[in-house]
Amino acid sequence: MLSVNMDNKGNGPVGVKNSMENGRPPDPADWAVMDVVNYFRTAGFEEQAGAFQEQEIDGKSLLLMTRNDVLTGLQLKLGPALKIYEYHVKPLQTKHLKNNSS
Repeated sequence: MLSVNMDNKGNGPVGVKNSMENGRPPDPADWAVMDVVNYFRTAGFEEQAGAFQEQEIDGKSLLLMTRNDVLTGLQLKLGPALKIYEYHVKPLQTKHLKNNSS
């Protein structure tokens, strides 16, 4: 059986602060394309961040992305794409939904 250590995420932690301290609005839905790009650069995905700019992914688009969008639509290598989705996109989506469900 394959065991995956979810604590060893590499390429930046899920907990990258997304506050005005980092120059981004606290809610990812309000992020501009460059906020998304800078988020991924800060998270350690310098090389992959350009794909979000090329595809004009802003915060609202980021929150709508599916796993398949990240894995195939951005034309990234599989390893970084999986990390980006699992450790960044999915948690941002979950946090956004949790904060905006009332």
